[in-house]
Amino acid sequence: MSLIHKTAIIDPTAELDEGVEIGPWTSIGPDVQIGSGTIIHSHVLVKGPTTIGKNNRIFQFSSIGEDTPDLKYDGEPTQLVIGDNNTIREGVTIHRGTIQDRGITTIGNNNLMMAYVHIGHDSTVGSNCILVNNASLSGHVNVGDWAILSGYVLVHQFVSIGPHTLIGPAAFLPQDVPAYVTAFGSPAAPKTVNTVGLKRRGFNKDAILAIKQAYKILYRQGLSLDDALTKLNELAIQQPEVQLMLDSVKASSRGIIR
Repeated sequence: MSLIHKTAIIDPTAELDEGVEIGPWTSIGPDVQIGSGTIIHSHVLVKGPTTIGKNNRIFQFSSIGEDTPDLKYDGEPTQLVIGDNNTIREGVTIHRGTIQDRGITTIGNNNLMMAYVHIGHDSTVGSNCILVNNASLSGHVNVGDWAILSGYVLVHQFVSIGPHTLIGPAAFLPQDVPAYVTAFGSPAAPKTVNTVGLKRRGFNKDAILAIKQAYKILYRQGLSLDDALTKLNELAIQQPEVQLMLDSVKASSRGIIR
């Protein structure tokens, strides 16, 4: 049985699964689907087309699935898809996509988005990520699994942030960040490997040593990017964990921070 406060406004076309809770003064618009066990607290706006998975918690004053303010957007029925077990804290804003890109904004599973985080149109956030207060993603941003963005991080359009990265407070990212890298500053610069995060996620000593070696090849040996990629290819054959860093560099469209 869904638990809906009497002051909540639910569009007749919205689909709420068993066990969904909707708090007072929350508005759920048309073309919204919400999975079982999701709790939406008071004063939240959810607009569609939006799909929200199971066991999410969305806190007060968040705006989920609103139209993007991008000037190219002209009212097309684009989407927002949110997975399972996410925590979306106070005042978070997440916009749907635009037809100029994929037409969809995507959030994975098990993410924590702290107060006043913004996720712009056509962005993708993987799973197990943490976005700290006021971190802001422009449109078309990609954030890999297990990434941590500290408070007030600003991410330029079309930037990709690799898996297992750590971005320091108030950093500005104008270019891509390869997997495993920590970055600080404005504009952000690479500092080291996210060793603490890798240990917490169960990477063994040999894997971490290989990733550190890959980081030195990319950032500390004075190599051109092409020469660094050649050496990373050779290392990845021996150490499979390096492949994730290699793939993130090869996939970069804006160039990596260096």
